[in-house]
Amino acid sequence: MRTLMKTSTTDMEVTSIRLERELKEKLKELSGNQGYQALIRDVLWNYVQHKSGDYRPDFSSSDIRASIPATAQQEERCVLTGKFIEPQEPMLLGLTVSGDMVPLSLESVQHQNHMLSNRGAR
Repeated sequence: MRTLMKTSTTDMEVTSIRLERELKEKLKELSGNQGYQALIRDVLWNYVQHKSGDYRPDFSSSDIRASIPATAQQEERCVLTGKFIEPQEPMLLGLTVSGDMVPLSLESVQHQNHMLSNRGAR
């Protein structure tokens, strides 16, 4: 994850949160040199952006290795276009180069296929 905002810690408010000891230790392990508090801030900012509609994914079509058809069971958001995918709407699950499965709208892949076929027709 990347840091979304570069705010000086002196401009931040101190907040106390209770975490299980095991969770805190796992966060420390996962955060590496970043530090677990910065990791938690990144996770929280990503959550706020996603829920507020400000979410802009950092994926491109070259990050998708394969896709499989699926049906949304809950509201999802396409990682390529940011378009909402409604429950019970057809969608794709894309396998990324890092091994994650991400939601894709049908339009995002159709648009990419159209661009590739136009390039081959020249």
